[in-house]
Formats: sequence, structure tokens, C-alpha cells
Amino acid sequence: MTGIPSIRGTTALVGLLGDPVHHSLSPVMQNAALQAMGLDWVFLALPTPAEELATVVRALEAMGCRGLNVTIPHKQAVAALCRELSPLAERLGAVNALVPLPGGGWHGTNTDVEGFCAPLRREGTTWSGKRAVVLGCGGSARAVVAGLVDMGFGSIQLAGRRPEALNAFLNDGQAWAPQLQALPWGSDGADLGEALADADLVVNTTPVGMASASHPAAAEACPLSEPELSALQPSCCVYDIIYTPRPTQLLQRAAARGCHSLDGLEMLVEQGAAALRLWSGRSDVPVAVMRQALLEQLP
Repeated sequence: MTGIPSIRGTTALVGLLGDPVHHSLSPVMQNAALQAMGLDWVFLALPTPAEELATVVRALEAMGCRGLNVTIPHKQAVAALCRELSPLAERLGAVNALVPLPGGGWHGTNTDVEGFCAPLRREGTTWSGKRAVVLGCGGSARAVVAGLVDMGFGSIQLAGRRPEALNAFLNDGQAWAPQLQALPWGSDGADLGEALADADLVVNTTPVGMASASHPAAAEACPLSEPELSALQPSCCVYDIIYTPRPTQLLQRAAARGCHSLDGLEMLVEQGAAALRLWSGRSDVPVAVMRQALLEQLP
């Protein structure tokens, strides 16, 4: 069930654009779902350097590609290549799913928000009025912040090491996330440590700690320093959107402090299922099959 289905002359293509993408498990879960649904499609990870993004997107449209997921570092840049954007994608300025339009071109939308929120909603916790700290200010962070707004968080602090990117995010987000505050992530970590001590939820959206077969040592990295980790309270939930390795160093160290932890596996499943519903126009996407295919691949 988890293998790539037989490929024929009639087989249509769906895929993932990013750089790198060799670590991605999206093909495992999506091909399992396509096989279960009886669709003559195949899902491939397509490594796409930033300078080739526009060329690749146009070429895939010409080839009749049925849909695309988009990951780091293209979630913001690809928005400019879409003929139209969903209201959510337009608000965020970040796209992770492309759907072909009948008259040509791509409809860009964002299923990361739905995927991110799903495991938090299942926690049974009332998040309204709570305090969140988000690490990183890239395209994934935009979806995370939007999800936190939807869930009613009262305070959202965004920690970033690049002042220009942090300020640009803040300027873009103030209209739809009035509770958003910039949190400079300096070398001493003092401001971040204070915010972490007060946080009910900490979300890592950076790639720090993400391992792959070609870079296994990356699994030893942690986005928070030891002094920053020591600020976490046992009542805090720590959510790392990375799912390789499982658990990440951040989640291991947070758990050692008594924190509840969530990884990115369920976010991957839910955002992928939402994208497949859009591509196929079907509601019977087998989420359980997708989840099981991933679990069989992860240690």
C-alpha cells in the first residue's frame, strides 16, 4: 500500500517543490493515499533551486500536472507565480499548495494553517487568551501565526534572528494579527528567555534540528540554547513542526523539563490530506492510510 503505484502512459503527476526535498516523506503518504483512492497519479519530490522556480512551475503547468505542494524556501516566492490566490494565501503572502485552474495558470492556497491547528484542537486545551512564542519568521511561521490567531491566542511573540525579515513579517501581519509582537533573537537570548518563561505554547518553525539521510548530524542541533531551554516551564507545550528525526532535540530537551510536546507528523498528514482534497475534488481522502504510511517509515 505504501509503494509507488505502477506508472503508465496515462499516469498523471502531482508533486512537491522545494530545496532540499530529498528528506521529505510526502511522497510516501501521498502515494499511499493515491493508491487507496484508485487514482492513476504519482506523487514525486521535485528538487527546485530558487533561481529555477518560475521555470519549473510553468513547465509543470504545460505538462498537465494535477497539483503541487510547496515547501522551504519557496512558500512566499511562489505566490507571485499564481494567477489567483485564496483569501488566506493572499493575507499570509505564503502558499504551500497549487491547484491548476481550468483556463490555465495556478490557484495558490495554504493548507498549512489547517494542518498546524489540527493536533492542537485535539489536545482538549482551551487556547483562547493564551501566550505563544513562535521561533522563526519564514513562510511556515506565517501559517502558524494565522492558526494561533484563529484559535484565539491573546499574545503571539515572533522570534527572529534577521531584523529585516522580522520587521517585514510584523508590518504584513499587523492587519490580521493585532496581538503579534516582534521578539529580536539576540546572541544573549535574554528577551527570548523571558518570553519563553511566560509562554503557554512554543512553536519551532525553523529547520534547525531537521535531519536527513545525507545530513544525519543535523539531528543534534537545537534552535534553543541551554539557557533558553532552562526558561521553559513544565506547563508549557512545545510544538516542533519538524518530523525527522522523531523526536527532535528540541522536543527531547523540552520533555526532560516536563513539557508536553508535539511534532510535525500530524501537521504533515493533515495539510497533505487537505491539498489532496483540492487536487482530486474528492472528500474521501484516506487520512488514516497516510498516517500509517508515514509511521511505517519513521523509526
